[in-house]
Amino acid sequence: MSSVFVISAPAETTKEEVVNSLRSKISGQAEIRPFRLPDFKIGTLDSLVVLSDDLGKYDQAFEGITAKIAENLKSLVHGDVEQWKNNLIVDDKSVDDYLQSFQWNDMKYRTDKSLREICDIIVQDVNSIDSLMKSRMTKYNLVKSQLTSLQRKQTGNLAVKSLVDIVKKEHFVLNSEYLTTLIVAVPKSLVKEWLASYETLTQMVVPRSSVLIDQDDEYSLYNVTLFKKVVDDYKKACRERKFQVREFTFDENKISQEQKDLAAISAEEKDQWQTSLRLCKANFGESFSCWMHIKALRVYVESILRYGLPPNFQPMIIKPKNKSERKVREILAQHYAKLGEKNGEEKKKKKEQIDENIQMLLGDKDYYPYVSFDINWKF
Repeated sequence: MSSVFVISAPAETTKEEVVNSLRSKISGQAEIRPFRLPDFKIGTLDSLVVLSDDLGKYDQAFEGITAKIAENLKSLVHGDVEQWKNNLIVDDKSVDDYLQSFQWNDMKYRTDKSLREICDIIVQDVNSIDSLMKSRMTKYNLVKSQLTSLQRKQTGNLAVKSLVDIVKKEHFVLNSEYLTTLIVAVPKSLVKEWLASYETLTQMVVPRSSVLIDQDDEYSLYNVTLFKKVVDDYKKACRERKFQVREFTFDENKISQEQKDLAAISAEEKDQWQTSLRLCKANFGESFSCWMHIKALRVYVESILRYGLPPNFQPMIIKPKNKSERKVREILAQHYAKLGEKNGEEKKKKKEQIDENIQMLLGDKDYYPYVSFDINWKF
């Protein structure tokens, strides 16, 4: 169920009285405020029917785009819910305050344009936001993936982690035509066995060449020097005894480059993170605002289709208190019972397809005798 929804009812008296009358019935169960809309250029009823269907599709699409930006923002603050919610800002207000005080943005969406033109402008704005954010997050995630890959090499036990910052030049026999050095991760429980056997695992092993380089909770890291011609046999013998030979060749240039790469990627990831966070914060507000303006157009168009011309209705935003939505809907059903009966009589008399197809146009699961649209936002 939605935590907030917008309804619209005919203003048979004054618009203020419509709000106050309903508020007197549901004030104990929900907050209610006017959802103020300007006067629009209406056009033909046929054009409104087509626009209504399009608005329903845009409403659903923009909800998804806005939610995705919010999810990206949450990811960027590493799941810190308090920090995340503090960054969900629309026009310098929290989402709740923005909804409760919604005002049509006349500067961006001028009402001297047709409803279709206004809709197209909003769609263009959201498409630009969506394209920008997809590109931005793809770029950031690529850099983040590269950093994670490099960092992963720095973690884990001595059997898997990078040896770049562990081994030194003095641990190796370098530039020898016949000799080479292997690095072996020995399980802690097998250290005594290693020390007793490494010289005899194969022939041609340099005596007393194994030195402890490092150790952690699981492994001890040793080197061993031997002739190149027996390397394959030595590796096989190590595997049979659960000694893990690390595939590592000492190269000072490569080690230096890996360290530079890690520093560069770390700096780039930080820069990309800051840019992505800034754009997520800004574009969440823009996207949410566009979504609510599409929602406002839906309310206006459906109210015309439901209640007819000239436009004389009052939209209201309702926020039920905790676990009170069902009760609020029951009160609304009672309050607007006559409206439902009236609609039913008109259907019989006029036999108009437009009333019979209202549910299809609305696209909502439940049908009400008054115009109603959920704002599916529970973040």
